[in-house]
This record gives sequence, structure tokens and C-alpha cells, in this order.
Amino acid sequence: MKSMWSPWRMEFIESTKKDSSSCVFCELAAPGDDKERLILHRDSTCYIVMNRYPYNNGHLLIIPYQHTSSLSSLSLDESQQLIKCCALAMDVLKHTLHAEGFNCGFNFGSTAGAGIEDHLHMHVVPRWNGDHNFMPVISETRSIPEYLSETYDRLIPHFHA
Repeated sequence: MKSMWSPWRMEFIESTKKDSSSCVFCELAAPGDDKERLILHRDSTCYIVMNRYPYNNGHLLIIPYQHTSSLSSLSLDESQQLIKCCALAMDVLKHTLHAEGFNCGFNFGSTAGAGIEDHLHMHVVPRWNGDHNFMPVISETRSIPEYLSETYDRLIPHFHA
């Protein structure tokens, strides 16, 4: 049995148990300290936030303000803004972190890997040649090379340029 200590995950686990009727993405979108919440950009219909539990350094989420689990319930404007925010996120990640490629997409339903099923969100995961190193293969562990707060500080100026 392999063990990987990740005590930072307890905050997420406990927050989901508090009130199952609340939505973490709706709460996150409410006015507050964007830096503390890791929100990089707010648009009229959606916002861009850093993933607290990233697959890769710079893993971002684009989230509509509308609480919905269905793409078809988004208005044309909401859909367009979602894609525009995706393009902005990719441009910033390419310029700032020198990303060489991207995985962008949605997970609908727990079967497809959605951790939060009730509020759709788009993942933008930057990729680099060689980022498939031995760690995931040998030890089933990913290495995130920078603290979230440091990545935030590197990215935020480019979302407001």
C-alpha cells in the first residue's frame, strides 16, 4: 500500500461536508478577497480561478456565475464568454508559464470524473513537453513545482493588462 500525505486536501473534504445544499463555486463567486480565493479574472458572466487541487502547475477553472450543470442552459452570451475566457487563460499561461500545449474541457457527472457535478466548469490545464516524467508512472504522484500563491502572483498582472 502506497501512502501520499496530502493534508491540504482535508480543507476540501471538510468544506464539502458542512452544507451539501451550498455550492462552492457560487460561494467563491461572491464578493470577497479575490487573491485569497485565487480568482484571476471576472467577466460579466463567468470568472477564472486557479484550481486548488491542480493536475498541473497553472491548472485553471472557468466558471459561469449561473448555477447550472448543463451547457444547454447557458445563454449564447454566457457560452461565448466562457470560450473567450478560455482563450484568455491559454494566452496568459502561454506567455507567463511558457505552456506548450493545453488540455481544455468539462467533466459532466461523477462517472466522467466531475468532483462538483451541480455547477459546470471548464478546466484549462497547461502542458509542457516532457511533463510526463517518472513520478506519475513509478510512484503514482504528480509534482507541482510552485506554491499556488506564487503562481497566482505570476499570473494576475497578465489578466489585468
